[in-house]
Amino acid sequence: MRHQRAGKKLGRDAAHRKALYSNLAGALIEHGRIKTTVTKAKAVKPLAEQMITLGRRGDLHARRQATAFLRSRDVVHRLFADVAPRFKDRPGGYARIIKLGPRPGDAAEMAYLELVDDEYVAAQREERQQAQEPEPVAEATEEAEELDAGADEGADDGDDSAGDADQPQAADEAGVEEAPADPGKTD
Repeated sequence: MRHQRAGKKLGRDAAHRKALYSNLAGALIEHGRIKTTVTKAKAVKPLAEQMITLGRRGDLHARRQATAFLRSRDVVHRLFADVAPRFKDRPGGYARIIKLGPRPGDAAEMAYLELVDDEYVAAQREERQQAQEPEPVAEATEEAEELDAGADEGADDGDDSAGDADQPQAADEAGVEEAPADPGKTD
């Protein structure tokens, strides 16, 4: 019985399997997308995501752990310099599997294993910011209109009152932009 035996054997001995995982994860980090079988993609995805997490940590020990697994300093450098910073705001799920259908030669199920792209990350960040911003922005514009109306009434000090109206409005806008989202919360 195979109780407590996780992972696929993929028809290889342990050393060959470890080399396969290392090569596939390195190719994913280097190219951003690889075409492989669904079974291999499912086996490599968590390992590649672990490497990206190490890259996000960014310390020397993480770099050495990544080098021990990936076996290529060039790939590790790309991981820490290019790939990991793209995902600094993402709490996980750095890769996805897109199924393609059977391979013509042997009917093996094929898939793309790819890193989630920057546009997706940027779109999620913008949606979160838009969900939080509308109320303070509406209040700031109402206050600005009231200040502008007050400035028009006090036409004797035209330049001074207009300058005073701009300063509180700028302070309100700066307060809206500086309000950081709670990093502990996820949508």
